[in-house]
Amino acid sequence: MIDRGMAAQTAPQVRMPRGRQFAVTWAIPSDYGGMTQAMLARCASFARLAGTPVDVLTFDAHPDVPGLAAGLRARGALADGVRLQNLYEWLREQPLPGGSLRLDRDAFTPLGEMDADELLRRGDRVMARLRHDESGRLLQIDHFRADGTLLLSDRRDTKERGVLGGRSVVLCDAHGEPVRSWARIWHLYTAWLDALTAGERSFMIVDSKTIAPFVLGYRRKHVVTAHVVHASHRSGGGETHPVRASRREVFDRIDEFDLVALLSKRQAQEVAELVGARPNVVVISNARPARADAAPTIVRPRAGGVVLAALTRRKRVQDAVRAMAIANAGRATPVRLDVYGDGECRAEVEALAADAPGVVLHGYDPSARQHLDGASFMLLSSRSEGFPLVLVESMAAGCLPIAYDIRYGPADLIRDGRNGFLVPEGDVAGLARAVQRLEAMPAARVSAMRRRAMQAARDFDEDRVVAKWALEFERALERRRAAPPSRAQRLRRAVSRSPLGPVLRAVLRPVRSRR
Repeated sequence: MIDRGMAAQTAPQVRMPRGRQFAVTWAIPSDYGGMTQAMLARCASFARLAGTPVDVLTFDAHPDVPGLAAGLRARGALADGVRLQNLYEWLREQPLPGGSLRLDRDAFTPLGEMDADELLRRGDRVMARLRHDESGRLLQIDHFRADGTLLLSDRRDTKERGVLGGRSVVLCDAHGEPVRSWARIWHLYTAWLDALTAGERSFMIVDSKTIAPFVLGYRRKHVVTAHVVHASHRSGGGETHPVRASRREVFDRIDEFDLVALLSKRQAQEVAELVGARPNVVVISNARPARADAAPTIVRPRAGGVVLAALTRRKRVQDAVRAMAIANAGRATPVRLDVYGDGECRAEVEALAADAPGVVLHGYDPSARQHLDGASFMLLSSRSEGFPLVLVESMAAGCLPIAYDIRYGPADLIRDGRNGFLVPEGDVAGLARAVQRLEAMPAARVSAMRRRAMQAARDFDEDRVVAKWALEFERALERRRAAPPSRAQRLRRAVSRSPLGPVLRAVLRPVRSRR
């Protein structure tokens, strides 16, 4: 349990409904991007403004979660009152109550040192052994405790009905002896969440699209589930279905979440056209964290901009670099563009930057947002977004955004020529013209634009956003209370009221136990 005193040193500014708070994601990579940054910022806001401690839950096989948490806390990404909890790290320290063991000795074959083709280490300790097939697909991962005893063996190439492709998940006790088993990993996830919530009212906000389908099926009377859709739901070119495959299951079963938070009004309108109006689908934008330092200066040099984005296909930083090459053509002193980020497109971006005077690549920098205070403009050239937090942060810092008019986010905030610049999607020359337009403006007009940008960003102050979460949680609880009982609940009530209740319960108990 979190030390609840950590988040309650001052009186709460926002009243959150009573209950434990969890943020659910798949993993926190060392070079995490906007989604994780927004999630951690929201957790910090809950802890600080509502006095509500938050557990961030991860399910990946990171070998050194304590080290990861320490690093996040050292750079301010993991705030007081927020704790990182990983499934396997938790199991190393805690017994998992209940359950049963159905051990198939042919399937339970822990990896020896010579059987593994990859090791995950924490210092000199092996925390996991992995085995892959020739194509690189993971076939088995065995997790270990710090003392070397086997914690859990997860094999993915067992036989199911005589065909390879089954799964065997076996949990072991402190001596490395099997104590529980499952044929699906999601059953282990369910057991963990049940142990964490322990029957207390809990709110789970799912940020990761990877883990969202699992939480769809996690229904407990004491748990309110919410999902934040961090990116566009729309399918790309060539797909016939309007919703991209990675989000299709969530949108097909959208009523099974108690709450679905979209980040922009425009996306909410399009979702309503797709699935109809839903009381559980609301708009809650990402919040900009409160500034601890002085307000940014309005008057600043105009000869420098920034890009804060992963170097991926979706972020399309290549367009920003091409735009700067056009904008700087013929200039004796080029306008500088500092690019902060890394990713699979780095080589391509570097090649373009070599022919674009003034463009400097810095790689991934966890403190890159600090440069917004001194930059004149920020370029956003993504293909799609849910609602880019960097856009709000840029405007709050008085750094004028120059952004493609994409789904979703920029048009919700930017008024072209008044607090930033909107450019038709994919128009590289338009980005360049916006940079040149800003450079040519009178100083007084630029200062007025910076003030209006800072004013627009105040709608996304964290106290307003946390208050919106509190309101929507209350409404979700009301919908829960007003919902008709499920078929299972009606059956249980009928059994309890029947004179034959003891007999019926004895008959039904074996049926439930087989599920």
